[in-house]
Amino acid sequence: MFIGHFAPAFVAAAVTPDRPRLATMFVAAQLADWGFFSLALVGAEAMRVDPAASVMVPFDLYHMPYTHSLLGTAIWAATFCALVALWRRDVRLGVLAGLVALSHWFLDWLVHVPDLTWDGTPPKLGLGLWNWPWAAIPLELALTGTAFAFFMRRTRGPLGPPAGLAGAMLLFQAISWFGPAPAAAGPLLYLQALFAFGVLTALAGWVAQNRWFRKRGGLASRAR
Repeated sequence: MFIGHFAPAFVAAAVTPDRPRLATMFVAAQLADWGFFSLALVGAEAMRVDPAASVMVPFDLYHMPYTHSLLGTAIWAATFCALVALWRRDVRLGVLAGLVALSHWFLDWLVHVPDLTWDGTPPKLGLGLWNWPWAAIPLELALTGTAFAFFMRRTRGPLGPPAGLAGAMLLFQAISWFGPAPAAAGPLLYLQALFAFGVLTALAGWVAQNRWFRKRGGLASRAR
């Protein structure tokens, strides 16, 4: 799953205190993958290209104990929760960010072939919807679209920034689904993934700077 991970980010940003902290929630949503590709760069976690791994995703994610075990994801989430709470001096915001980060594992469980774990050791877990594109593609689009619509209904502002973000998300997702498979896993692939996350997070920050919450009676409080 790729853009589907941002569904909890849109929901959390729409209910955050003070202003929609969409960039923070975008980091939280892909925190496990930020960690995975960063650790893969230094050899602490690993993957390989294998066209037989699943119908949709030609990656054998065979070593991800620190980021894609439930225990590992929970530790990343708890750490991010604490950092956000301290940075923003807002416990509720930190808890929301932590929950978004934790959601990553459960959304991955829906689509991954068995490569996730409880604590980095067998058994390997995953419902495997990547082997059924007719189910995985509509699910990801429905999750993301519904959450995006919820965010838009809860906020006001110009349509340009969210339209740009939505377009970039769909573009990156289309490349992920329908683009050519890389010849091999390696630093270039990992850096491309991190670049995509960075672009989407920057666009989410642009959106947040130009959206503010709707208030009762049609009034609105602009983000500062």
